[in-house]
Amino acid sequence: MTEAPVLRPAAGRGPGLERCHGSRLSVEDGALVLRARGRTRRVPVGDGGVARAVFVDAAPADAGRDEPGRPDAWGEVRLRDRDGTQVARIPLGDWLPEAPALPERAVQGEQLLERTGVAGLLKAAGVPLHVARDRNDPRAGSGKGGVSLGPGPAFPLWYWCVRGVAGTLWFSAFTVVVFSDTVPGRLVLLLALTALCGPVARLVLRAWTRLRAGRRRVTVLERVTPDPAPGSGATVRFLRDTEVRVQNRDLVLRDLGGQEYWFPRTGAHAVTRLVKVLDGTGRPVGAELRGPGEQVRAVFPWDLWFGGADGADGWSRLCGVPGLPVSERRLGGKRTWPKGPVLGTGLLPRTGRDARRMARFPGTAAGVSSTAVMAFGNLFSVIQGVRVADTAPGPAAVAVAAGALGLVLQAVPYAVHELRGRLVLDRTAAERTTNEEARR
Repeated sequence: MTEAPVLRPAAGRGPGLERCHGSRLSVEDGALVLRARGRTRRVPVGDGGVARAVFVDAAPADAGRDEPGRPDAWGEVRLRDRDGTQVARIPLGDWLPEAPALPERAVQGEQLLERTGVAGLLKAAGVPLHVARDRNDPRAGSGKGGVSLGPGPAFPLWYWCVRGVAGTLWFSAFTVVVFSDTVPGRLVLLLALTALCGPVARLVLRAWTRLRAGRRRVTVLERVTPDPAPGSGATVRFLRDTEVRVQNRDLVLRDLGGQEYWFPRTGAHAVTRLVKVLDGTGRPVGAELRGPGEQVRAVFPWDLWFGGADGADGWSRLCGVPGLPVSERRLGGKRTWPKGPVLGTGLLPRTGRDARRMARFPGTAAGVSSTAVMAFGNLFSVIQGVRVADTAPGPAAVAVAAGALGLVLQAVPYAVHELRGRLVLDRTAAERTTNEEARR
């Protein structure tokens, strides 16, 4: 009897690693059970609960952008009771481990249901599943109502609360300051302190993330790191951070940005086979990690992973993963490999600038705009502090100091990240070895 699937969330890094380690969706005792960030939600199946499901396999109205990581673009499964009322929904992009590395809708239909494990999950729960190819299909319904069975946000709730409260107070103070002829010193002080909350909260989040990572305990059965061929362009950062971890229940691929892709080793959607790919002459070009229906879940370019002097040892250890049979296949004619977008082809960025962008501490959905707003807020605090220096010297001094501190707290981590990358981490491993030998 096949084990019921336990869904793993889409890959994450930084605070998002919390979801990879702890968020799961499974079937237990006649209910769909979601565990995410320390909370548990149960949705009963059968009478009074989920009686049928509809997979809306259609892109949203604004689809068309070739951006990875947009969960709504992958479609969703809508769960309804016997009366047709929607009681829950499963956003499929949130439960596809490799979603952040793929263009939207690179996988669709039944293949997507198999990869995520949703097809096996609903089968184990005894819930019939229908597919609607159009959002206007009567079976799709309106999509409104019901709880979302997603793994939860990447950033913790306390961070959003701090940023939300501070942002609201700052914007209120900013509005009064801009449209007033005279500005009270206390208002400038409030403006400066709320603007400082953003950079401070981000630094606390960095420390919180590092502390939580140090407390995690996982049993690693095997760890395979890349052993690239000479001239492959592998950097110090790539060799330091990229790895494959074989754990009790998961096979985890980690990239140089710290992002981890968790694949189950058991269940209907588990990774099932490791395939060594040879070209027409018999030379290995890479390896494929395959899952349900022989779908390729990830690839390992041979020169990057196993082309070095000790690459054979890494390959043999990967081949020794229990429950993962190994086979070979040969490419015919002028066929290219791999075919189509797949996880693993972009693990080594083309430039150091791309690598530093990947490895930067993750930001919110606002991206660069959030950082720009924080920098503007702190700079504005300095300007307003100077403006009221004559009428309110005490609050003015605090406002200037808080604004300057906020700018420093943003500039220093960025400068350290860039300099360390340029001088050490994003140099090729061969270049660094040569420099160390020259110094000796």
